[in-house]
Amino acid sequence: MPLGPWKKKNKSTKEHLVENEEVSGGHAGGSAAKSAVNGAGLPPPPANLRPKLVFHTQLAHGSPTGRIEGFTNVKELYGKIAEAFNISPPEILFCTLNTHKIDMEKLLGGQIGLEDFIFAHIKGLKKEVEVFKSEDALGLTITDNGAGYAFIKRIKEGSVVDGVKVICVGDHIECINGRYIVGTRHYEVARMLKELPRDKSFTLKLVEPMKAFEMLEPRSKGAKPANDNKIGTGRGTLRLRSKGPATVEEVPTEFEEKAVKKVDDLLESYMGIRDTELAATMVEVGRDKKNPDEFAMALDEALGDFAFPDEFVFDVWGAIGDAKQGRV
Repeated sequence: MPLGPWKKKNKSTKEHLVENEEVSGGHAGGSAAKSAVNGAGLPPPPANLRPKLVFHTQLAHGSPTGRIEGFTNVKELYGKIAEAFNISPPEILFCTLNTHKIDMEKLLGGQIGLEDFIFAHIKGLKKEVEVFKSEDALGLTITDNGAGYAFIKRIKEGSVVDGVKVICVGDHIECINGRYIVGTRHYEVARMLKELPRDKSFTLKLVEPMKAFEMLEPRSKGAKPANDNKIGTGRGTLRLRSKGPATVEEVPTEFEEKAVKKVDDLLESYMGIRDTELAATMVEVGRDKKNPDEFAMALDEALGDFAFPDEFVFDVWGAIGDAKQGRV
């Protein structure tokens, strides 16, 4: 389909805790061969066909160390963590890699390094705040935990929301003006916030991540991923997909890292979201496409739930081309 107005389409492994184990990266427990299945849209494979990898995990506010394996997407990962610590999966807001802090540069996205240590941030204090929208832009960047929770990834300094000090990076947005939005994708949440009328007040119900007393820190603005911030720290990565099976892959190439970062920046610029999994999928889709129309058709096939502006598609196509040619 050529570029034009787009419309949305309708549409057992046992875990255990290790009381005194040194905090370290996850270990590969068996073959780390790359899966031959490339499964956009395929159901998760049987447990005996999934990558046999073991990862270490803790609750970010403090806990014994757990070991988890046998997951193929983020929802299954949360289920394994919840089982290890005897909590409910919906209690988990998001995970960070190799740090217990609410560090948005270390947020678990679509890839986990084979030696990464996973910290799970669970629900803490609930709060309700009224915000006066004095400008068109609120200064928020929204992201998604992959399991139905949208949360704040960045607060722009000097913005409307920056003046409301009770709102913090890492807060899950539960309600907007009384509308319960759990299960709503992050790009829809960003659109809802953008469309709120100017010069009027609105109400947010938020859930912040639980913090241990010694972890309380000054309010953070969040940060853009640095140019040299690599996805995953191990010798390989486990690539998680919202559709299809997980696969073990090599560490991303320099082209992939540059392209994913540029596309993620464009997602924030056009849609008010950051999503490295979505950005990586778009780069993967566009890698071998010969022109923007072919790229647009492939995006529509792979990501029919999204409605992308034409100019965004052109810019993403250009960003992928720049990365291929080594231009920053």
